[in-house]
Amino acid sequence: MISDGERISPREILDDALRYWEPRRIAYNAALVAVVGLWVLLTWPHFSGALSLKSLTILLVLAAGANICYCAAYVADIPMQYSSMRATWRRWRWGLWLAGTVFALLLANYWIADEIYSYVASGGP
Repeated sequence: MISDGERISPREILDDALRYWEPRRIAYNAALVAVVGLWVLLTWPHFSGALSLKSLTILLVLAAGANICYCAAYVADIPMQYSSMRATWRRWRWGLWLAGTVFALLLANYWIADEIYSYVASGGP
């Protein structure tokens, strides 16, 4: 597990993961909000008719899904903290955050461009 006889409790591992990932969730969500906001602002006439309570509900469900996907970071982080590469991992896990955030931004752009934009054009909510 962890090298040099170092003993770290599961509680310490979980606390470290939470302290690292949860503050970054704010930046992750802010980046996704910025993408959605830019789509709406830059294509305003297109989305103006789609603003309704139903579309807000759909947006909240998609936001919840994005936050559930964010939790996948724990699936990678916690086992790595139990490994002998814990110190190295803790210095470089920002790369996982960056890759995950970029992937989420690309996925959001694709989803908006391919699914939502055409859905609104067809009469949408």
